[in-house]
Amino acid sequence: MDLFSRSWTALRTTVAELPDDDFAQPSGCTGWLVRDLVCHLVIGAQDVLITLVTPAESEPTRDAVTYWTVAERPPTGEDPLDALIVRLAAAYEEPRLLKFHFDDVGSAAGRAAELADPDLRVSTRDEVLAVGDYLSAYVLEWTLHHLDLNANLPGAAEPPAETLARSREMLEKIAGAAFPASLSDEDALLVCTGRRAPTNAEKAELGELAAKLPLILG
Repeated sequence: MDLFSRSWTALRTTVAELPDDDFAQPSGCTGWLVRDLVCHLVIGAQDVLITLVTPAESEPTRDAVTYWTVAERPPTGEDPLDALIVRLAAAYEEPRLLKFHFDDVGSAAGRAAELADPDLRVSTRDEVLAVGDYLSAYVLEWTLHHLDLNANLPGAAEPPAETLARSREMLEKIAGAAFPASLSDEDALLVCTGRRAPTNAEKAELGELAAKLPLILG
């Protein structure tokens, strides 16, 4: 629960500090500019709010790790929802309007997470999770998107070290194998999710695991 707040606060702070010109830069998400990614984060914050007020009585069907599925192909940016995000982001016209909406909804999602009972069961995507597991899953979501945000913005603040470490741990569980110690937490996340190609040396270090990569999370 604490790492959710840290990852989310860091991401929201980074967006708030971006100069307007940065919103037109490419993000680390295929086909999306930074403004498109921020619009996606607005939708993500809404999903958190909706899920936290959607209680369930049945037993959990997923936890923080099994919440994630691994797709066979990376997104192309041509999915109807992805295309809708681009149109929504363009409709804001001015970055300050998008910043305001993101801060407004994002702050509400952060407060709701802090107030939530970690043992409460909630429903999302036709699955049931404990709130603590649901919010833990989002540590990986926010951390990866923080890296996406920074992909072409070298001056932007980095994700917190502890959320990078936790995200690496979760991704290793999803992969079913530990990543080489020679890879930093950030490099492990970038390489193993296909956000950058491994170097020849990294590929050798990854060994048999390299054939399973990238892990396209959905």
